[in-house]
Amino acid sequence: MKVQTIPPRRRLFRRRYCEGASTVLIGVGIAMLVQPFAVDLYTWSFPVILVGALAFVVTSHFPD
Repeated sequence: MKVQTIPPRRRLFRRRYCEGASTVLIGVGIAMLVQPFAVDLYTWSFPVILVGALAFVVTSHFPD
């Protein structure tokens, strides 16, 4: 049986890692949205959530 090795660069673009990072980014954006301390964090919360959601949609098409 032949074992297939994956080059290190292609290992970075795997669904498991990128979807996890996108999910964390969405969570950070939600935390920025609901915090009551800093208006600047609240201001940047929607763009952070949007980038995380778009990244999740793109990375959901990456190979397993």
